[in-house]
Amino acid sequence: MALEKIIKLTRSSEKKFKQGNFKESIEDKRKVYLILESESEEEIINKFREELSNLYSSKFDLINDHKLRIDQSKINEIINLLKKQSEEKYMRGNYKAAVKALRRSEKYFSNNLS
Repeated sequence: MALEKIIKLTRSSEKKFKQGNFKESIEDKRKVYLILESESEEEIINKFREELSNLYSSKFDLINDHKLRIDQSKINEIINLLKKQSEEKYMRGNYKAAVKALRRSEKYFSNNLS
């Protein structure tokens, strides 16, 4: 149930982002992270990572290339920094920048290592 809702909200957010509806896109992403915080099942987190990998897969992906050259602690540091930036931008009402920062953090979080 939670996994289905996470996937639905993630896809909805991506669609809204591509349509330029940044406020609703970031709202959907924030809902996803609230659900993820309440769920501690490794399976749900892994399925979420797979979904992100499918959404953000690209032949030319600089973030994926960067992930190959840094260790997991650095990846986690970058993810936390980007999430913090997203929250700051959201609080200022800059929804476009907030959703872009969160999307970048998700690219680091995803499974898509070449």
